[in-house]
Amino acid sequence: MCGRFALKNPRALKAAFDLADMPELAPRYNIAPSQDIPIIRADAGGRHLVLAHWGLIPSWAQSADSGYSTINARAETVDTKPSFRAPFKRHRCIIPADGFYEWHAEGGIKIPHHIGRSDGAPFAMAGLWDIWKGPQGEVLSCTIIVTGANRFMQPLHDRMPVILAPADYARWLDPDNHDVASLKQLLAPAPEDGLTEWPVSRALNNPRNDGPACAEAVGV
Repeated sequence: MCGRFALKNPRALKAAFDLADMPELAPRYNIAPSQDIPIIRADAGGRHLVLAHWGLIPSWAQSADSGYSTINARAETVDTKPSFRAPFKRHRCIIPADGFYEWHAEGGIKIPHHIGRSDGAPFAMAGLWDIWKGPQGEVLSCTIIVTGANRFMQPLHDRMPVILAPADYARWLDPDNHDVASLKQLLAPAPEDGLTEWPVSRALNNPRNDGPACAEAVGV
């Protein structure tokens, strides 16, 4: 599961993902479900960053109340589960981050840990998007795809977000790529090397806390 993440240096996104344009974004340290989050999509004009509601609302849903059940899509069933099957074929995106969080029980207390690249650079979490048309207009929403944990993550959790390699961005984002088997090959656990983690404050548990202290290392 991936239920919280951070984007501490949004200014790095334009170069990291070769964006055609880049809206002004404030740093975020405690991004939570049901909030609007940045996603990257591609079309004939290049790659574009937009904001989407975190918690995918299928286009066919009767209401926007999808709850927390669609904040993540399992890599193993993303091409067959009704909520994600069509978006997986046509509406793939990148969800940029420079850290994500998982909780681990230590001494009977669940401690949040920040996981990111050793160099602090942004990375690409595989995602899906869809558009739901409601009485107040269209809602763009998204989900993060998760897979089994690699050996680095296993001491903390048995799942982790799919982190795409830069060489795979174009194949993943191509809206004309409908090769399900080829796309599913990209949904493997990330290599262990190059990742780092540290415990952070339990203030992260409250999504109203969203300052630099949320991502700073603390003693357990």
